[in-house]
Amino acid sequence: MTDALVQPGPTTPCYVGIDVAKAWLDVAVRPSGPPWRVANVEAELPALVEQVRAVRPQVIVLEATGGYERGVVAALAAAGLPVVVVNPRQVRDFAKATGQLAKTDVLDAHVLAHFAEAVHPAPRPLADEATQRLAALLERRSQLVAMLTAEKNRRQQALESVRPLIAAHIAWLEQALDQLTQDLDQTLHASPLWREREDLLRSVPGVGPILALTVLADLPELGTLTHKQLAALVGVAPLNRDSGSSRGKRVIWGGRARVRAALYMSTLSAVRYNPVLRAFWTRLREQGKPPKVALVACMHKLLTILNAMLKRQARWQPALAA
Repeated sequence: MTDALVQPGPTTPCYVGIDVAKAWLDVAVRPSGPPWRVANVEAELPALVEQVRAVRPQVIVLEATGGYERGVVAALAAAGLPVVVVNPRQVRDFAKATGQLAKTDVLDAHVLAHFAEAVHPAPRPLADEATQRLAALLERRSQLVAMLTAEKNRRQQALESVRPLIAAHIAWLEQALDQLTQDLDQTLHASPLWREREDLLRSVPGVGPILALTVLADLPELGTLTHKQLAALVGVAPLNRDSGSSRGKRVIWGGRARVRAALYMSTLSAVRYNPVLRAFWTRLREQGKPPKVALVACMHKLLTILNAMLKRQARWQPALAA
């Protein structure tokens, strides 16, 4: 397939989109060049890397597909190529905005290449193996918690004849959750850097082990960005909805859902037991802010505090946090 490629000129910026499926990878190049397809197997990845390297891309864009993209992303990143994994919803909205309503694997690859050319998403470093393991364990924990919740809800409505079966499954899930918690602790304490960062984070009243683990695995940018950038990344920054003289309600949207969920649960505790956040919550409620609005503001403030602590490598100090 390499012979079919149209080589861009030395000054022509080139952009590559790769649509990932379980069985194959569809590759498209902008501004010129025919698409091609390779099998999504490890043996084909070195040839793919060389084909992509030959067109000298400015950026390579793939969608997150639940894991099928990991092999090709790792191969491209290891070769020093500028690869970015983006949110599928963002790309689909881009396709609709550009009038591309049809959807096939080849068309999706072209849309990804067009998205790369128009948006120029910035590559960011890939998580190392230990961080990927921690994220995988956290994801599995979320799955077990969801299954436990579902089974406990079913038990309330179930007939007597099936309740013992549900109870046995609940017991198995609880045992699996306990074992997974031990695995998480072992993974965390295997890294001196993680232990130090966790110790800093958990010095804040209201921050428990789950939030600390979640930000270590899913928010490596904590401590390196401004508070506004971080709030937008997590999805706790209120977004404007104004048009003309109309001023709409501010809403939060997008961001990293698992981080936001863990932050939400910690904030519920923090507004009760953390003196700084409790005072902030009380002041907002006295100003007439609805409970959900006040809680999101407290989530934003807690995230800002954690970001500042890691940036300064300083433990919790109420006077500075206030």
